[in-house]
Amino acid sequence: MEYLTEESILSRLNTRWAGRACRVLQDTDSTNIQCRKLAEEGWPEGTLVLAESQNAGRGRRGRTWVSPPGTGIWMSILLRPDCPADRAPMLTLLAALAAEKGIREAEGLEPMIKWPNDLVMNGRKICGILTEMKTTDSHAGYVIVGIGINANLTVFPEELRDKATSLLLESGREADRAEIAAATVNALEKYYERFLREQDLSSVREEYNQNLVNRGRRVHVLDPAGGYEGWCLGITSAGELQVRKDDGSLVSVMSGEVSVRGVYGYV
Repeated sequence: MEYLTEESILSRLNTRWAGRACRVLQDTDSTNIQCRKLAEEGWPEGTLVLAESQNAGRGRRGRTWVSPPGTGIWMSILLRPDCPADRAPMLTLLAALAAEKGIREAEGLEPMIKWPNDLVMNGRKICGILTEMKTTDSHAGYVIVGIGINANLTVFPEELRDKATSLLLESGREADRAEIAAATVNALEKYYERFLREQDLSSVREEYNQNLVNRGRRVHVLDPAGGYEGWCLGITSAGELQVRKDDGSLVSVMSGEVSVRGVYGYV
């Protein structure tokens, strides 16, 4: 196992600003927590925090993210987008697309995106993204994008064994964690700069939809206001998931408290 270092990340970056301020921690509570502390201290946009292990890693809705030493890519990046706060959630979808591209370029594998923020292979999750934001007068003050990739895990807790997998388990070879992390940051910088120009996902919508595992499948929308089923058509330029209900009506689903599951399984 090769340990991550700041040098191993920086030497693989081809960015102008993303990841250029980089910290690699051996063990921490959560890279999102540590990145938020640096944001409050005034560290620049693009600050990147990675950890060999986390003892308080989190997923969406407060779920625990299993992140034992040396087996995954646990990282967070600081963004300071010049955009209204209600547009910042689109960055979660950008991060998913960047992670998908990073894994594909670094490892030659082909994960798919499960809207809005998971990556899956063979129906099991390999990557999750947690985006947290501080707002200032309805404007996005800063955004912390946390990315967790199951790179070289071989064992999962019993409750996750039928839902999670790793790059190693899927490919049969150990993944190059530094290469994947750097490739993901390289891609994120490009996608993010497009987002800032357009203030939406119009320039990446087609690419996202091509990599969307839900597209063309029946899905169950778990909405607190009442669940329903339909056919997934892809995302809008605002990152909403378009679902054609069985009565023929078209619904644009926003992420947040709404979850989407495959009718016949996780995806």
